[in-house]
Parts: sequence; structure tokens; C-alpha cells
Amino acid sequence: MDKIPSFEKDHDLLQPGLHFSTLQKSVMTLDMRCKKPNAGDFISPAALHSTEHMLATALRNGPQKEHIIYFGPMGCRTGFYLLTEGLTFREAAAALRGALGACMQMTEVPGALRRECGNYLEHDLAGAKKEIAAYLALLDELPAATWKEEDARAEAAFAAARREAKV
Repeated sequence: MDKIPSFEKDHDLLQPGLHFSTLQKSVMTLDMRCKKPNAGDFISPAALHSTEHMLATALRNGPQKEHIIYFGPMGCRTGFYLLTEGLTFREAAAALRGALGACMQMTEVPGALRRECGNYLEHDLAGAKKEIAAYLALLDELPAATWKEEDARAEAAFAAARREAKV
């Protein structure tokens, strides 16, 4: 059985940040890594759940909503996956930043009522906002070289896909 791309990465080397992961059938997957893998610091289940509801809502209602395919948590509780179509890495990063800012303005977790959520008792608005604020600070601290490297990785994948489509 082939390994999926996310399992091919050495998680001991992964650092928190926003990483280009894959481009498959025109869908770009971004790795929104909030925590260093295997370091013992994980997002609490309730904060992870609330962050998922908040960011999915903000992204799917944001200016780039027609390009958002999926947003959801990693089972390891170190981050999230954002799948987009029709956006460059930089455009997706800008959409994510805008959505993170919108989440910081939320006064309740969207979709957290019993009839809306399969685990409505496990939400933590304050915990989610704490994680979101920490992630925004992390993005602000990333060096320009990191952004250029991730953008270049994404652009190389898009260029390869365009070449393959012409064959």
C-alpha cells in the first residue's frame, strides 16, 4: 500500500507554520501547523473542535469562499488542513489570515448547538481564540525566506501540473 503524502514527511523535522503540502487534481492542500509534532504540546480537543467550526465558517464566508474546498483538523491535534482550488499559495495564505482575524471577532462558536453539531458539549471558545492568537503571532514572526520557500514549492507543483496537462 502506498503512503499518503502527509505520512511521507519527517514529522520530527516539521515546524509550526503554513506549509504547502500537495497539489492533486488542481486542489492544493496546505498544512496549517500550529504545534511542533511529537513535542508533547497539542491543541486540546475542545479548542481544536471550536477552531475547526470557527475557521471553516470564516473561510467559507470569506472573500475567497468559492475557492475553499475543505478545512479540518489533523487527528494528531497539531494543526489543520486547508484545501483550496484556484488560489496561489500567497492568496490562500491571505485568505487564511483574514479568516483568522474574523475568528478573533467571534463571540460564539458557529454551529455549536446540539442540532448543528455531533459533539456539541465539547467546545471551548476561549481556548480556540488563544490558539488562533498564538498562530497569528507565529505567522507574523515567520521570516520572509520561509514564505518565499513555501510559495516556490507551491509554484513548482503548479508548473509541473501545467506541463503534465499539456502532454
